Amino acid sequence: MNELLAVQDLLAGYGQLAVVRNVSLHVSEGEVVALLGPNGAGKTTTLLTACGLLPPIAGEIRIGGTKLESIHASAIARMGVSLVPEDRALFFDLTVQENIRLGARGNKSGAAHMFELFPELAALAKRKAGLLSGGEQQMLVIARGLAARPRLLMVDEMSLGLAPLIVERLLALLKQVVTDTGTALLLVEQHAHLSLGIADRAYVLNHGELVLEGRAEDLRDRRDLLEVSYLGEAALASDS
Repeated sequence: MNELLAVQDLLAGYGQLAVVRNVSLHVSEGEVVALLGPNGAGKTTTLLTACGLLPPIAGEIRIGGTKLESIHASAIARMGVSLVPEDRALFFDLTVQENIRLGARGNKSGAAHMFELFPELAALAKRKAGLLSGGEQQMLVIARGLAARPRLLMVDEMSLGLAPLIVERLLALLKQVVTDTGTALLLVEQHAHLSLGIADRAYVLNHGELVLEGRAEDLRDRRDLLEVSYLGEAALASDS
């Protein structure tokens, strides 16, 4: 499989304050990789740096083999990278259709394909995004992220404010998209057991450092993984 994202010895944060330290990870074509960890572990910082919205303090990031050096986030998006942000960042006064068209960046076939993938959104095409339910809004954010047919999709905390059943359905749909298109998916998700259910591999961050990594099927039933993900340092100390 072609490696679409490679992060090596990443030091990242805000100004010179490092939130992420010495993180190395990779995501290949057609692969789902989960990035897990407690709140404040550095998961969102890692995503924002990988897609160019935060400059790295040190380390190396490659997209499709191309090293990112002073490349603007818009150029990285044109390289086939799409981010579904934690805060959704929808245009609430625009319709569902208009939001998807903005995400498609001129790819008309991509925009039309989203209504095939998300038939519920097709029925709401003329409705303003601000009038949708939380689950419908999250579905729209994912559709907008996929509309440009990205090579690499990063999804940050999709489940916030949503019922587990809705999250499970959206994750299954993302997995199907990856299977059908070969899109690489880097998933930050608070429901560790659900994300491991669709992931091929996983990394666990704690206080900005990697503390666990491996195949999802090997990590899925490990109690210590869930403890590290939700309890952080206290769980690590209890196992030592």
